[in-house]
Amino acid sequence: MTSIIEQLKTRQPAIRVTYILITINVAIFGAMLLAGAGLLHSGNHIQLNWGANFAPATQDGQWWRLMSAMFLHFGIVHLLLNCYALWDVGQYTERMYGSWRLLCIYLIAGLFGNVLSLVVQGNQAVSGGASGAIFGLYGALLIFLWRERHYLKSEEFKWLFGGGLVFSLVIIVLGFLIPGIDNAAHIGGFFAGVLASIMLAKPINARKMPLHISTITAVSILATTTALLTHLPPPKYKWSEEQLLRTTISSITTDNQTINRNWLDILYESEQGQLSFEALAGKIDDTIIKPYEESFEKLSQLPDDPNLPSAKSLENWLLITEQKKNRAEALASKLRENDKP
Repeated sequence: MTSIIEQLKTRQPAIRVTYILITINVAIFGAMLLAGAGLLHSGNHIQLNWGANFAPATQDGQWWRLMSAMFLHFGIVHLLLNCYALWDVGQYTERMYGSWRLLCIYLIAGLFGNVLSLVVQGNQAVSGGASGAIFGLYGALLIFLWRERHYLKSEEFKWLFGGGLVFSLVIIVLGFLIPGIDNAAHIGGFFAGVLASIMLAKPINARKMPLHISTITAVSILATTTALLTHLPPPKYKWSEEQLLRTTISSITTDNQTINRNWLDILYESEQGQLSFEALAGKIDDTIIKPYEESFEKLSQLPDDPNLPSAKSLENWLLITEQKKNRAEALASKLRENDKP
């Protein structure tokens, strides 16, 4: 009986999609490093900026995160482990299914894994990584080997099928035991990879997959994905509102620095004694009180959602801005009464 390894060697693909996917993952990680990400670990804010999966952001209309998240990694160890696993399973799976089928399985598994992750932990964790898509390839590997089992040597089947199955089960079990692992993406990716591989089957010796079976699996993937998307837990808050708060507060912080410099100018001019109290009060009106009023107005118009991470910061800035405005008004009033501040 011809070795399955020898038969797969004859299926050498013209385009090695496995290597292209590894290159894309490495290139994106390198770009993130240049943009300030950490080598060993990147904070959630960096991952979010680059497209990680997170319910408040993804469900706020940024559905592209379901795709982008599968190309992000939280550190060099995370990247290297996934790239090694992708290289290990990809070199077999690509020959089993062909380059474009492998790419379809990879993307379908990655997307489905991220959808399931959104259902299970969307509000609790910022997730990313290629592991869901890679688990889909392991699922596809096992389906191919099972269908070809009658044409495989016993030792080949035990080595390839047993190794792939044990690896998948061990990683999934560890995902339940070790915090921080997105096990939902692993399980979802594996499930989707199994179905996608049935839909896109390309056997060597086994009989061709009947059209109705391929159709049923395609419908199953679509129906399951739709069911998950229509039953997503509501996000705790809207990411666009949180971004608006952060952007506005950052702008207010810059404006506050300008106001502080204006105070120094007024103090200097008062020490020079060249301006009347009324003139000093007028400068306070124009360069201190008015900017504070504008800042308070901007802050007052921001979303008032206590679940927003920046809600407490907004509350503090509203209080500080109002207090400083009131003090400036009191000082201007005293100046106009010819009282020294």
